[in-house]
Amino acid sequence: MKKTLIVLAAGIGSRYGGLKQMDPVGPSGEFILDYSVYDAIKAGFNKIVFVISEAIETDFKETLGKRIAEHIEVDYVIQRLSDIPAEFSVPTGRVKPWGTGHAVFACRNAVNEPFAVINGDDFYGQESYKLLANSLDASANDETIFAMIGYKLSNTVSEHGSVARGVCSIDENSKLTTVVERTHIESVDGNIRFQDNDGSWHDLSGNELVSMNLWGFKPSLFATLETEFIEFLKISGNELKSEFFVPSVVNTLINANKISVDVLATSSPWFGVTYAADKPIVVAKIKKLIANGVYPDNLWQ
Repeated sequence: MKKTLIVLAAGIGSRYGGLKQMDPVGPSGEFILDYSVYDAIKAGFNKIVFVISEAIETDFKETLGKRIAEHIEVDYVIQRLSDIPAEFSVPTGRVKPWGTGHAVFACRNAVNEPFAVINGDDFYGQESYKLLANSLDASANDETIFAMIGYKLSNTVSEHGSVARGVCSIDENSKLTTVVERTHIESVDGNIRFQDNDGSWHDLSGNELVSMNLWGFKPSLFATLETEFIEFLKISGNELKSEFFVPSVVNTLINANKISVDVLATSSPWFGVTYAADKPIVVAKIKKLIANGVYPDNLWQ
C-alpha cells in the first residue's frame, strides 16, 4: 500500500540560530532528516513530501532533496502565508508561518493516500516508523482511524531552554482522549513545569505521554483542516504570531466522535535540535547508533 511521509521543514529555527534542518550531524554530512527518511523507507513508506519555505527552496533541493530523490519518490510543497481562504488576508507585519496545521493543509493537493507527519528537526527512531507504517496498513480502508506515536515527557525536554509538546491523555484502550499543546515546557534542576497562557506555572511529573508530532493520518483530515483553519482565522487571523496546531484539529475530531486515534507507545529514542547547544548531544547519539550497527557510516552509499 502506498504511504507518504510529510516532513515539516519550513521553519528556520530562530532559537537555534540557523537552518537546523540542514545542519550535518552524521559522519558523512547527514542531517537528522536523512536518518528520518532512511528509517521511513525501511518501514515501507514510498513517497516523501517536504513542506519547505520559499526562502530555502533552492538550497534544500540541491542538498538533501537531491540525494534522497535517488532512493524514494520526492515532492515539495511551499508553505506560503498567502495560502489562506479567499475571504481572509495576511495581516500587515506577519512573517511567522501559520503553524503545523497550516503546513499539513498545504499538502492537500499533493497527498491522496494514508500519510504520516513528522517534524524536520526531530529524530524518532526506527521502531516508531515501523509502528506507524503497520498501523496505516492495518487501517488503510477506514478514514476514521488515525494514529500517534507517544513518548515519555522526561525523555523529550532540553537542558538548554523551553520546548513545545502536545501533552496527551489516553483511555484504557490506548485511545487518545485529549492532546493539549503546551508551548513553554522547561526542565529546571530536574523539575519539569509548563507556563500557561496567563503566565502561571504548573508542575509536571515527567511521566506524561506527549506527542512529538509523529502522526498517522488519512486524506479525510484535509477537509477538517480547512474548516478548522477558517475558524482559527476568524478568531486569530489578525494576530502576528498566533499558530494553528495539528493537535487542536485532532481534539475537535475526537470530541465530535468522528475519529479515533491509536496511541502507539514506542521504546525508540527521541532526540532533536531545538537549541545550538543540543547539537553535540545529537552528534554523540548518532555516533553511538552507528557503533551499535543501527546505521552505516555513510547512510546512502
